[in-house]
Amino acid sequence: MKSLLKTFPKSVRLIVALAWTGAGLARAGEPTAFDLIKEGNRYVGEQSKDKVVQIRSEKSVGTLVPNIWYVVFYDPDATFKSTEVKFGAGQKQKVTRPMRVLELAGDNQSLDRAKLKVDSDEAIKIATAEPLLKALTIKATKLILQQSDAGVVWKVTLWAAKLKKPTANVDIGDVFISGDTGKVVRSDLKISKVD
Repeated sequence: MKSLLKTFPKSVRLIVALAWTGAGLARAGEPTAFDLIKEGNRYVGEQSKDKVVQIRSEKSVGTLVPNIWYVVFYDPDATFKSTEVKFGAGQKQKVTRPMRVLELAGDNQSLDRAKLKVDSDEAIKIATAEPLLKALTIKATKLILQQSDAGVVWKVTLWAAKLKKPTANVDIGDVFISGDTGKVVRSDLKISKVD
């Protein structure tokens, strides 16, 4: 391939090199929550693969896309019936069997993968497109995907820049999005907090 490129003028070679570099950068973005389910399957037992109970992130930093995620798998062999895989920037950080009191109450139902159609990146787009947020500068997000009375739902918590001090941000509430249809199930935004 390199020898073929040498036959082209220098300007064409530069364009091809930039295109390859751009394609590499596009793939280098943060993995989505669904990507991390696939990756997490590598670190759990066969009985837990794809049996996700919850996916959650920490608050994003410097961008709207979180880079610290926790994927919780149902694990029948664990005391509290769960194994959690923590990811940082798409890389496995640690695998634990956390104490999750909810598991004792029977809240260990795996999310139905067939109904998981809205990934984390799409949930962020839907939440930040809420009409109430038009005039605000959204600075950070935090996401949780779990079972609820409305089915599998993304809870997207949003932080916005304060009006009087744009370098500071404040939690302005949550948008709940169906993991199946992508429709906003409920919005609990308090935009007056930006004052």
